[in-house]
Amino acid sequence: MKRLLLLAVVSWLSVCYSPALADFADGLAAFDAGDYESAYAEWRDLAEAGDLEAQVALAALYLSGKGTPADPVEARRWYRLAAERGDPVAQLNLGDIYGRGLGVPPDPVSAYVWFSLAAEQGRRWPDLRRRAIAEDMTPKQRAEAEARLAAWRQTH
Repeated sequence: MKRLLLLAVVSWLSVCYSPALADFADGLAAFDAGDYESAYAEWRDLAEAGDLEAQVALAALYLSGKGTPADPVEARRWYRLAAERGDPVAQLNLGDIYGRGLGVPPDPVSAYVWFSLAAEQGRRWPDLRRRAIAEDMTPKQRAEAEARLAAWRQTH
């Protein structure tokens, strides 16, 4: 009986989730083939539906200008959606956007916060980027960043 129930659940999940997985995989295949417009088309609806992987992929397309005109503001928006839901790749890239000032004035406090959140998930690269940003921060900026991190941890 347990086996039959497990089989029913797995079947239901495959029916519910396989179209989204296929769409993302189709977008990835298109991207790998250099067909960025098709990748964009595949990932856009998924991203709008809240798929984290698609949001990060779509943001990368906007940042690089592949498959769509380059738009760092739109890239930031998509990265932020995924970063706020805890995606470490999105957090890293959002930190980089703020650190380099892509589509926004450079903001070391925001960069530090996003790098820190990604680093807390065991990522080495954001930890290195956070340390580099921290070297140029004033004590006031550092305190503001730590306060934002504390607030984030309480609400997430």
